[in-house]
Amino acid sequence: MSDEVVGSGPILLDIDDAGVARLRLNRPEASNGLDVPLLRAFHDAVMVCHSRPGLRVLVLSGEGKHFCAGGDVKTFASKGEALPDYLREATSWLQMVVQALVNLPAPVVASVHGFAAGGGGFGLVCAADLVVAAESAKFLGGATRVGMAPDAGTTVTLPALVGLRKALEISLINPVLTAAEALDLGLLTSVAPDGELAARTDEIVGRLAAGAPRALAATKRLMWSGLGSRVEAQLPEEARTVAELSGTADAREGLAAVIERRDPTFTGG
Repeated sequence: MSDEVVGSGPILLDIDDAGVARLRLNRPEASNGLDVPLLRAFHDAVMVCHSRPGLRVLVLSGEGKHFCAGGDVKTFASKGEALPDYLREATSWLQMVVQALVNLPAPVVASVHGFAAGGGGFGLVCAADLVVAAESAKFLGGATRVGMAPDAGTTVTLPALVGLRKALEISLINPVLTAAEALDLGLLTSVAPDGELAARTDEIVGRLAAGAPRALAATKRLMWSGLGSRVEAQLPEEARTVAELSGTADAREGLAAVIERRDPTFTGG
């Protein structure tokens, strides 16, 4: 039996009697792109999970065709000269979401289909404890492609997962990674056939929910202790850099190019 904690809005959350929380990004019309209202609701939902001492597992997923395509570029582009201020607020909420996920005692499992891109999608993949992906899923850093810099702690988590050289390639060149490639690099825990993603996720969730919760929480804390402190220290610098870059001509060009489905022309301005 599930307790529907949040039943409408940009985030959906239910928690069942076994202590399994399922948090779903719910802006399918925008490929679950992140904006300030979604990020506020996301943080509130994760804090609800923090308030449940019997929580065993948190599962992250996305409604619609994609897990999360990153920031909502149409919303960003609509802000014009006010974009740096908007992104300061958005990245502040994103920082709090990532920190809350890392600090949550219960393991966090991301169940990914479609695209996982940018700070919202790719960043959440890097911040999760375990990641299960459909074999057709795609992964993209994407920040520099729109004249921005990485956020969501990925400047720390990504090198830790795949190594510095590969992290730089992913962040500077922006290759679109298949699920098989992401698995080989160490970004993922498991890949499932598209029709079996939910079943594979539930299998892993079931094993976690049946585990010793204090031992799992302690192990997660120990694994993240050094890395998590580095993420916490880096998040404000990421946010400052993103806000600073968002005021440049290249960032405006990058956002316009994504919306217009063309290659950007960067001038360094």
